[in-house]
Amino acid sequence: MTERVKLDDLVTLHYRVATADDIEIVSTFGATPATLQLGSGELAPTLEACLDGLPVGERHVFLLEAHQAFGPHNPELMKRIPKAELPNGGADIGVLTLVEFAAPNGQTFAGLVREMDDETALVDFNHPLAGKSIRFEVEVIGVL
Repeated sequence: MTERVKLDDLVTLHYRVATADDIEIVSTFGATPATLQLGSGELAPTLEACLDGLPVGERHVFLLEAHQAFGPHNPELMKRIPKAELPNGGADIGVLTLVEFAAPNGQTFAGLVREMDDETALVDFNHPLAGKSIRFEVEVIGVL
């Protein structure tokens, strides 16, 4: 009987995430496979759900609508902030720069600068693939 993935497994796999029109975002095919602990946050929960029950040794392609992948783009996660609050006062930052911010609890989170003017920057704190349909390809190599 073929071994199948369960949602708490340590899994070695190749995977590829691309936009719906097949523009590659990340891929391990042709490189070293990834070993991930499912349920630990290393892979988005919606992508992990695709792995549940997959047999070892087969390649599968999943076409996920935005709400199935990284969710809709939330306009409330777009914030206009003073340039002075950006690292180095925003001196080295331009449009489409990914900026890391410190949270009060000591963790960090990232935002993508969408617009800048002389005083402020519009920062998008949505996941970069929020609002986009994606193509998720996976080949499970083994379950450890």
